[in-house]
Amino acid sequence: MQGKAFENVKNQIGYCGLWCGSCIVGNGALKELTKKYEHLIRGYGVNDWGAKDFDGKEFMKGLASIQVLPICPGCLKGGGNDECKIRPCASGRKVSDCTVCNEFMKCSNSEALQKVRTGAAAVGMLMKTDKDKADQQQLIEKWTEEVKDNFPHCILFSQSQH
Repeated sequence: MQGKAFENVKNQIGYCGLWCGSCIVGNGALKELTKKYEHLIRGYGVNDWGAKDFDGKEFMKGLASIQVLPICPGCLKGGGNDECKIRPCASGRKVSDCTVCNEFMKCSNSEALQKVRTGAAAVGMLMKTDKDKADQQQLIEKWTEEVKDNFPHCILFSQSQH
């Protein structure tokens, strides 16, 4: 089912090396998941018989809020963190991403870069490293195959039931 959102970001590797196609905010998986959760919760009537200490109405409001979040177009198309220190640095150095920069190991933004990459790795995002020798398209094809079978990204490749 590869949606429009995934198609928009699947060929982007950000300046920090993160593959935007593996980001659930950019690839559309977050919206798809919240739609499915809402459908299941309503369909099973969980609000009526679920846990007594659970505020189902507030939860549904949260799901609705997530569904109206704009889909991130990826940092190469103006999305991402407005406060990012990595994007202007890499752009100013005219490098495609930090892993190809000559200053990669002694970068003044290394702390910010490490924080972004560590957080991204913790949630399953895929990223380019300085050891990746394949070209960008080969990496993206490899990563696309990897996410097809891994939650939550796999939701993009399953058939919608509505």
